[in-house]
Amino acid sequence: MLSKRSLLAGAAIAALCVAATVSPASAGIAPLSAAQPAPSMLDALQRDLGITAEQAVTRLANEARAAGTESALSKTLGDKYAGAWLNADASQLLVATSDASSVGAIRAKGAQPVVVGRSLAQLNALKERLDQAPAQAQAGATLWYVDIPANSVVVQARQQASGEALLAAAGVSGDAVRVQVSAEQPQTFVNLRGGDPYYIGGSRCSIGFSVTKGSTPGFVSAGHCGRQGQTTSNPSGTFQGSSFPGNDYSWVATPGHTPQPWVKSGSTNVIVKGSTQASVGASICRSGSTTGWRCGTVQQHNTSVTYSQGTVSGVTRTNVCAEPGDSGGSFISGSQAQGVTSGGSGNCSSGGTTYYQPVNEILQVYGLTLKTG
Repeated sequence: MLSKRSLLAGAAIAALCVAATVSPASAGIAPLSAAQPAPSMLDALQRDLGITAEQAVTRLANEARAAGTESALSKTLGDKYAGAWLNADASQLLVATSDASSVGAIRAKGAQPVVVGRSLAQLNALKERLDQAPAQAQAGATLWYVDIPANSVVVQARQQASGEALLAAAGVSGDAVRVQVSAEQPQTFVNLRGGDPYYIGGSRCSIGFSVTKGSTPGFVSAGHCGRQGQTTSNPSGTFQGSSFPGNDYSWVATPGHTPQPWVKSGSTNVIVKGSTQASVGASICRSGSTTGWRCGTVQQHNTSVTYSQGTVSGVTRTNVCAEPGDSGGSFISGSQAQGVTSGGSGNCSSGGTTYYQPVNEILQVYGLTLKTG
């Protein structure tokens, strides 16, 4: 959702836990890196998270270390791994396990262990059943996701009965899943106004990240912005692949243009250095052609959200705001590319929720190489 033409066409895309005590020295606080964040990123984090510049620098350093620790422990714990998340100020990484004997291994990495009843694989299996439910049942729910800190699966719907209908259709029940009633009504961000990014006929979307395929330059964006074979202008290119709904990603080949490892951040650029997934609770910023540079935190990974055109699965939920025309734009955490803007609810005046399609999936599906610096 963030293409302008689509809106004009009327397609409005629209358990008990035992927490170990960890001293501050072993809480996973990382030393500050010599490579300082872009000033514009620090400014946005201060504005949107209500923190100081020093706190923003410390947070980014902690988040970078936490991402590496989370990745290592997910491999070490294997099928006993139950997810990870950061506390409110990102000073502590909590790692859940369904096996109490794993507590020592988690603590040894400087993370706080949390013993839970279900592994992440078990929770993902429950969510997958919701993903495979009939479209009619999915249409009654707003979104569903694995709530790692709660060690459960959550279904949000405008009415309790609608959420319960999806659970029934998917054949899932019990204390591992719950329904939350919410007035949230996601839609894709679509806009007709001109801006800087790129255009598809009379509609506008935002560039995600620069990529290459062999010697061919291009960029990734949202799938609802255009279909395979459609052309773009400013920059000129052609959609080589697009998937929506189900997924929400695309890639555009732009021969003759030069891909740069940059994400626009106000009047400066943030250099993309990789695409390591950020932890739940990590700060994250978004760049789009309507509302510019906006920040918040990662709420949940592997979320399924229902738009008017159908359900999109595997997106990440954030509390970053966005508006029409921001579709396809970059989500980045520190220097690590995270994904392209899909859709959401709310706006940047009153606040909102926005979802992004993880970039690593796009790169893998189309055999693309992320442009890094």
